[in-house]
Amino acid sequence: MSRGWREGKTMSELPDSESPISHSDSDFKAHQSDVASSMSSQEVLVQMENQNTLTSANETMIQNAKAYLLQKSTMSNLNLYDHLSQVLTKLLDERPDNAVDIFEDISKKVKQTQFNKKMDTLRDEYETSMAYSLAEVQKSLFAKAVETEEGAGDHEEEVIDSPLPNVMEMAYFFQNTGIGLSSDETYRIFLALKQLVETYPLQKCRFWGKILGINGNYIVAEVDFREGEEDTEELGEEEDAEGKEDERDELGQTEEEETEEVEDKPPASTYKPPPVIPKEENRSGTNRYTYFVCSEPAKPWVKLPPVTPAQITVARKIKKFFTGNLEAPVISYPPFPGTEMNYLRAQIARISAGTQISPLGFYQFGEEEEEEEEGSVRENYEENTEFEGIATSELLDSMANWVHHTQHILPQGRSSWFNPVQKKEEDYEEEEEEEEKQAPDEPEPEVGPPLLTPLSEDAEVNHIPPWAAKSSTILIPQYAIAMVRSNLWPGAYTFAIGKKFDNIYIGWGHKYNPENYSPPAAPPVQPEFSSGPDTTEVDDPTVEEEQALRAAMEERLAAAEEAEEEEEEEEEEEEDDN
Repeated sequence: MSRGWREGKTMSELPDSESPISHSDSDFKAHQSDVASSMSSQEVLVQMENQNTLTSANETMIQNAKAYLLQKSTMSNLNLYDHLSQVLTKLLDERPDNAVDIFEDISKKVKQTQFNKKMDTLRDEYETSMAYSLAEVQKSLFAKAVETEEGAGDHEEEVIDSPLPNVMEMAYFFQNTGIGLSSDETYRIFLALKQLVETYPLQKCRFWGKILGINGNYIVAEVDFREGEEDTEELGEEEDAEGKEDERDELGQTEEEETEEVEDKPPASTYKPPPVIPKEENRSGTNRYTYFVCSEPAKPWVKLPPVTPAQITVARKIKKFFTGNLEAPVISYPPFPGTEMNYLRAQIARISAGTQISPLGFYQFGEEEEEEEEGSVRENYEENTEFEGIATSELLDSMANWVHHTQHILPQGRSSWFNPVQKKEEDYEEEEEEEEKQAPDEPEPEVGPPLLTPLSEDAEVNHIPPWAAKSSTILIPQYAIAMVRSNLWPGAYTFAIGKKFDNIYIGWGHKYNPENYSPPAAPPVQPEFSSGPDTTEVDDPTVEEEQALRAAMEERLAAAEEAEEEEEEEEEEEEDDN
């Protein structure tokens, strides 16, 4: 009920039944006047004062209630008085059945009308959607560069030697097996890879896959820089890092020198942390390739840093969903050494080591690799030019016709084992000068399966085969495509037909776990320090004991002084005799 309806009517507009002075009221007042005439004037005045007091109190209560209902909300800038008026007006206009049951719904609809955007322009202003803003960003993918006649010949040579992969051809084969992304998204990724190839001096580029996240996804590109190009970039980054470390060391040394002058040094800790396992060099092991990621095609490509053994070791113990923010912290136990960028790089290394496969015979070891010693680990291979392909039926029948062409990651977090106890030449020289000490036990070197190991040698997990093969069609087997998917890393797929094959990963970046994941338990609490006479508290001495101790100390000092005097006198007598 609105204020205008309640307060707008005047006394003249009311009907006779609603008029304040009716016949019954007049009769009552006449009777009241007769009663008042019989009462004393003083009693009449007291009664009138009481009536006036009650009416003023009621008016005050009504005004306070109305003022409370007119208070505006700090969140929506609305008040309850107007809202109830609008709701009652809507109910009286529409008069629905069972109004009490739908009162809350009508109140909600009235509130929604308050938040509609009021257009104060001649034309309606439409809000831009995320799809429209993304299309504006991706317009750059479809822009064609203007070329001159002189650069046309150079451009043709670049196209021939371009490392850009044929993503649409790969997507065609995967789509025939029921795997892949939409054709629109695939083509945009194709154009994004073209921008990446034109920006960096790359020798090889491949669409690795897509890792899904909660708030955003990652499109991953696997690249290999030209020789010497990546080293120059990394040297600059290392020099900057070293310069910052030197500045920190100088500042730390000056602060330490100042503190030494003022305070004494605290006792040095005897704890020796375990040796840090160094990361593998570029173009070897887990850092064999470089990886770029972007959230959407046409958005900037971000280069992921090299992975370290510590990051791979911790990544095996945790299970976290990606957020889509490379700078987001990875909160876990055990604590992960890095941000989501490093965790993403560690998962890419693990997935690549376990799912990058190829048909048997497509790759072979070169002559240099064959001449190496038996104990050394083979890291390089080359494409077999004489490979003629394997029939689809043979690829589907036996996993021995597929091999791993990426190095296995050892429990240490490296592809090649590093001896943490090995010593440098300086250490040996110091040991020769000092006494011989008992040398620590040499750890056993970790050994993994070598390169080009058949898939048939992979271990099962709870009687589940690690791989599953499938044909693209059973109606036309002579043109069928062989597809193999990983059961250990859901989302990893490989196709092969004739001399062509490729790998792709589309998933959440998690390894299959037959049991529900539970984080590792915290280490046991350290025991308390052993109590003894040196650490046990002693009762404070009494005044008498302190006085006795002081007297004993004074006696000792006096005896020492007397002994010194006697010695000096004896020395003087000896000098006089001489």
